[in-house]
Amino acid sequence: MIGKLKGLIDSYGEDFVILDVNGVGYVVQCSARTLQKLPRPGEASALAIETQVREDSIRLFGFESENERDWFRLLQNVQGVGAKVALAILSILPPGELAAAIATQDKAMVARAPGVGPKLAARIVAELKDKAPAFGAVDPLVARLSGDMEAENAPSAVRDAISALVNLGYGRPQAAAAVAASVKKLGEGAETGALIRQGLKELAA
Repeated sequence: MIGKLKGLIDSYGEDFVILDVNGVGYVVQCSARTLQKLPRPGEASALAIETQVREDSIRLFGFESENERDWFRLLQNVQGVGAKVALAILSILPPGELAAAIATQDKAMVARAPGVGPKLAARIVAELKDKAPAFGAVDPLVARLSGDMEAENAPSAVRDAISALVNLGYGRPQAAAAVAASVKKLGEGAETGALIRQGLKELAA
């Protein structure tokens, strides 16, 4: 399975990019938000990849971060949500805003995505709140901030704490939410160890 691709942008399509990796062009489908953030053709880029293998095809989906990829996977656990709908949701809502919508049970926010009606939106926010319990324990502001916890300019202690919680078996969205709540309580200068300990308390709450 392919988990990451790093190469040069070859060209763009309506909902995909062709990434040239050592002379091999990979067709990678992306959300609209991800496509907008990628550089011009000829420039270097790296994408977190989700590989889906079917009897008649192999499809690659690319994401700006592992956090976005994990939300793509999580969304498809909901009945009625396939890859196309999951990408549509992530095109409208970045991970932090999606987390906030689930934390506040904001069905209308999720229903903004093409192909998502009121009933499906209600199912998404209800089912994912059960599967991402950490969001139920943090306020909407923290849930929204959790989507930014893995940004390149985030403190290394924050990224290391998230990785540690993921290594302990927690999903990345839950880990990011827990660390976001920890940063709010302990302050932006908190060290990795303190963030991990507080994060575990948040997850156990």
